[in-house]
Amino acid sequence: MFDLDRFVQDCTAALDEASPEMATREIVAAAVSDPAGLMRALGEPERGGIYTLHHSDRLTVLNLVWGPEMVLMPHDHRMWASIGIYTGREVNVFWRRGADGLERLGTKEMSERDANWLGATAIHSVTNPLSRLTGALHVYGGDFFGTPRSEWDAETLEEAPYDVAKARRMFDESNQRLGTDQQR
Repeated sequence: MFDLDRFVQDCTAALDEASPEMATREIVAAAVSDPAGLMRALGEPERGGIYTLHHSDRLTVLNLVWGPEMVLMPHDHRMWASIGIYTGREVNVFWRRGADGLERLGTKEMSERDANWLGATAIHSVTNPLSRLTGALHVYGGDFFGTPRSEWDAETLEEAPYDVAKARRMFDESNQRLGTDQQR
């Protein structure tokens, strides 16, 4: 069964590995390989949101729950990330900076039990294609909340400073718009 304290200890130890993002991806993959155990430990998702499980200068662990059909604009992290899905599905669209602004590179769909990693320069947008909640375990190699980052307008692709409060509002709006405050 998933043990959050042990998980954080393992991820913290992985920071000293030669390739911490890959070592952490393996830890995340092991955690999401047992979705039922993970949900017993964290609780079954009831509403979309950004739930902090651990936060330090070197490591941030989030339980990220995407609202039904929620779309999050392109953004970067400026640190590596390891992501695993424990319920539902997410579609990542990857982008890169180009001579004429942001350019679309491709997509990757992740389903329950999938784990992936993103490099420190990755730019992506995320969609929950389902009409139900999607739960994901996110581990970041740094201070997710304190690192200056960028977001891009979903329509114009204009760059702006990343706004954590805005992202949290998007989760709240998704809950209100789609009625997840009353579900489950």
